[in-house]
Amino acid sequence: MITENKNGLARLASGIECFGEWSGRCVSWLTLALVLLVSYDVTMRYLFQDGSVALQELEWHIFALIFLLGAAYTLKHDEHVRVDLIYHSRWMSERRRAWVDLFGTLFFLLPFCILIIVSAWPFVENSYELNEHSPDPGGLPYRYLIKMMIPLCFVLLALQGIAIIIRSAQKITTGKAEPNATTNKVSQEQNI
Repeated sequence: MITENKNGLARLASGIECFGEWSGRCVSWLTLALVLLVSYDVTMRYLFQDGSVALQELEWHIFALIFLLGAAYTLKHDEHVRVDLIYHSRWMSERRRAWVDLFGTLFFLLPFCILIIVSAWPFVENSYELNEHSPDPGGLPYRYLIKMMIPLCFVLLALQGIAIIIRSAQKITTGKAEPNATTNKVSQEQNI
């Protein structure tokens, strides 16, 4: 029974990580879209003196999407901002790092995600009810769509936090986390 539970949790963590990998790779394509959009906007503005408020706002919205929706992917790959004075010191074993990850995720990341989701939802709801749009002439309508990305980002971040909790608990109890498909694929790509 315990083995089945561990396998179920490992599958859950792998599923969350695969989804995080997929969503991060999809969001990464927005970077190309942003570069092309900015290039077009700058060309039109400076060569043809034809700027667009809507294009500038779309650039901000795409940047916000890259930042918000890429946060879970960044956390999955352990590339987020971290104060490394202690975490990567030589006296921190993998097991101690797992304890830090478990503690940090349980007591800081997940409560913060829940706080932002709960407090951002009325913000989105109000924007939808008012049919909020850009205050600038020629700006983008439906501002609630971009505001809806705030709670969505933190849902994705909380899901990745759950995967971190599962992996950390595996490291603490067994001394190692069960590998998953995305971790193995990334490490193979780095070896090439």
